[in-house]
Amino acid sequence: MEPGKFAVIGCRHAHIGSFIREMTGLGYTCAGIYERGNPALAKAFSEQFGIPFANDLESLLAAPDVGIVGCAAVNHEKIQIIETCEKYGKHIMLDKPIVTGREGLDRLEAVFARGTIQVGMLLTSRDRPSIYTLKRQMDNGELGRLVSITMRKPHKLTPEIRESWHFSKEQNGGIIIDLLIHDFDLLRWLTGKEVLRIGSFMAKNILPQYPEFYDTAAVQAVLEGNVIAQLYADWHTPETCWAFGDCRIFVTGTKGCAELRMFGDPAVSMDELMFKMTHGEKFQRVELMAPPVSVVEDFLHRIAGEPCQITHRDLFLASKATVEADEQAVLFKSC
Repeated sequence: MEPGKFAVIGCRHAHIGSFIREMTGLGYTCAGIYERGNPALAKAFSEQFGIPFANDLESLLAAPDVGIVGCAAVNHEKIQIIETCEKYGKHIMLDKPIVTGREGLDRLEAVFARGTIQVGMLLTSRDRPSIYTLKRQMDNGELGRLVSITMRKPHKLTPEIRESWHFSKEQNGGIIIDLLIHDFDLLRWLTGKEVLRIGSFMAKNILPQYPEFYDTAAVQAVLEGNVIAQLYADWHTPETCWAFGDCRIFVTGTKGCAELRMFGDPAVSMDELMFKMTHGEKFQRVELMAPPVSVVEDFLHRIAGEPCQITHRDLFLASKATVEADEQAVLFKSC
């Protein structure tokens, strides 16, 4: 599709910066940023990219030359923004997560069923060469029949710089909703299998002033074909870490196993890393391949009616599994 104009509605997380950069790099022009809450981040992006502030949401959405909206609003506000974009016939790409609970999931399903607009989510883990390379090798059967997959997603918290909504269950969704949506999407994409059963746990160890904020989560899942998955996230990465978290993926198959170090390893390299060994090959570093299209480009293909990788069904099923893991989590508190 020919580049046109897009708008930004809700600018409360830096994730939206990658969307702005990629859209402008593809020839699109940002018509304006609308943010009715804390304007600090919106102001920074406005100055960085030369984007005007919009004082009126309705006028921005009613503009006939604006076809796409980017959104990084407070998490629980996103479903309402999706419905508003639907009213104006504007496609929308949001940072994760796009819903924070069952009610939002039901409303999202209704939007998908009506089919008026295309909705996207910045599932940017798919853009990582290490994950794309793993996907190619799994598809080619190089690890054999899949037995298990483990994903670890520790994060820095730095609570003094976060807004209060981050610690609110209602507004943020909580650690499983906020962090593991990427992992449930990757489970389905990497394996081609659906999640059949889920067991989950959340623990609270810090920040008693935020009683709803849980800082550690673990999920056990069973996928089709008896594949066992373990997902883990926490907010305990030391401030001295070279990245926001030492995120890793471990895959075991009947022919071999693989490990991804998504943000490198100071002992080896600061670049993304993939290692593999099989019954016929010794432990080795794997050369990475770049994905042919990005998540944003894939979304633009979907809007144009062209073949795409991420569909509404993918977004719904990943969100559904994440919501179900959150709903049934056993809670533990030590503060």
